[in-house]
Order: sequence, then structure tokens, then C-alpha cells
Amino acid sequence: MVSSRAQAATGRSLVQTAALAVGIVFLLVGLLGFVPGVTSDYSALSFAGHHSGAKLLGIFEVSVLHNIVHLLFGVAGLALARTAANARLYLIGGGAIYLVLWLYGLVIDHDSAANFVPVNGADNWLHFALGIGMIGLGLVTSRRPVTA
Repeated sequence: MVSSRAQAATGRSLVQTAALAVGIVFLLVGLLGFVPGVTSDYSALSFAGHHSGAKLLGIFEVSVLHNIVHLLFGVAGLALARTAANARLYLIGGGAIYLVLWLYGLVIDHDSAANFVPVNGADNWLHFALGIGMIGLGLVTSRRPVTA
């Protein structure tokens, strides 16, 4: 747990700091999705759909819509990190959303119109890790200390 001295210095609880950090990472990922070089085949970036040939870091399929979702998720993290209750909601609720997205990516045909975000196999497993990680962060960082 965060020491009361560290919390007093920043004015944030551990769960708020975790939500803020996750939000910042999503903002950075959303911005990097628009940077040629970091996003390979940038000229193939489309607004949405499985036809977008752009890949963040040459691995994760992205589109303009996908990048906007990351940016919005980042803004939500910054906004919800203002209170511990909302930070916990962001991490656990956001993690649940990513687990649903992981399942969605597993069941759709990646070459169909249903793949509108778009996602590929690497995205699917990243979404799984994000879902588990965010839920874990939300639970662990918001636990109340046990008093003797």
C-alpha cells in the first residue's frame, strides 16, 4: 500500500496513481498510432475496418478509429483518476471492457466487416493482458489495509 507520507506528498492514493499512469499510457499509444515510422505502413491507415494495413510497432493492427479509442480511453483515465472511487471504476470497468474486446476478437472473422476496430491476433492477446492487468491493478491498489 502507499504510505500515508507518499500519499500526502502527491495528494493521490495508489489506485489514483495507477489509473493516471494507465491513462497516460493510453494517450501515448493513441498518439503513437498517428506517427509514421512508429506505425508501419502508415499510408495504409484507414478510418476503420479490417482493410487498414497500418500496424503500431509493426505488430498491432490500428486504424484512425482504433487510435481515437485509445485517446478517449486515456482521457477517461486522466479524468477518473481524480477520485479513488472513480479510479477504481476506471481500472476494473476498463479491464472488463478489454476482456470483452478480447473475446470479441477471438470469435469474429478478422477478414469480415465485423472487424471494424480493427484487431488481429496480437491485439487480441494484448487486450487480454490489459484486461487482467487493469482489473488486478484496480483490485490490488484499492484494497483497504487490514487493521489488527
